[in-house]
Amino acid sequence: MLYSILIYVPEDLVDAMSTEDMDAHIARHLRVHDQLGKQGRLGPVVRLMPTTTAVQLRTSTAPHVIDGPFTETKEQLLGFYIVDCKSLEEAIEVARSLPSVRTTFEIRPVKLFFPGGEMTPILPLNQALP
Repeated sequence: MLYSILIYVPEDLVDAMSTEDMDAHIARHLRVHDQLGKQGRLGPVVRLMPTTTAVQLRTSTAPHVIDGPFTETKEQLLGFYIVDCKSLEEAIEVARSLPSVRTTFEIRPVKLFFPGGEMTPILPLNQALP
C-alpha cells in the first residue's frame, strides 16, 4: 500500500539552519532515499518552497485567493514522501528514519486516482518509464 509521509516543521527553524547544517540534514534524507530506492519503495518526494511564495484559494464563502499559507498551525508543510509499505507500522518506521528538527510527521494511506479510470498505478513504483 502507498503511504504519504507529510513533514511539518516550524519554518523559522529551517530558515535559521546554517548551510552546513542544511547540507548535513539533506545528506541524511538522501541516505533514506537511496535505501528506499534500492528496495523499489520510493515514490515522489517533494520539498515545498517557503510559505512566503504560497497563496490559498478559499471557497468557504465566495471563492478568493489570499497571500501566504496562513493556516491555523505553527508548523508548516515542508514537503512529503510517497512510500510503498506493507503496513502502517512499516510506514511509521520509514518516518522514524527521516531526519527531523522538531518535526511532526503525518502518515496517511493514499490511493492513486485517475479520473474516469481505475484507482491503480499505471506502473509499479520500482518500474522505470519506457
